[in-house]
Amino acid sequence: MKPFEQDFEFARALGLQGVGRGDGRCTMAIDVNARQHFNPQGAAHGGVAYSLADTAMGGALTSLLDDDQWCATLEIKFNYHVRVDEGRLTCEAAVLHRGKRVANIEARLYQNGRLVSSANGNFAIFAAPTAP
Repeated sequence: MKPFEQDFEFARALGLQGVGRGDGRCTMAIDVNARQHFNPQGAAHGGVAYSLADTAMGGALTSLLDDDQWCATLEIKFNYHVRVDEGRLTCEAAVLHRGKRVANIEARLYQNGRLVSSANGNFAIFAAPTAP
């Protein structure tokens, strides 16, 4: 896998970091901190893990797409296994199947070597819009 940058405002606002991407795989991470990412119950908001997984899953798929193709999330089944605390949260995503129009991707999220969440999703594949 090659290092990469996730350069869009939403990723920067959350603190998502690209670790590596290529051949239908993507690894991303976030350094979870209480001030920015916690819910009122004192754990990371579930949307932090979900956003990390969704972005990594898209990164895994885009590593297989042609330059004139885009993708978008159709659905994700997300499982929260244990709470996420402060510290590094890492997501490993991999394309399980790529068809012409839909791909199936899985993701596993780890903190301190422990599986904290997992996901499976379907993503649409389509032609990138052309500029006028």
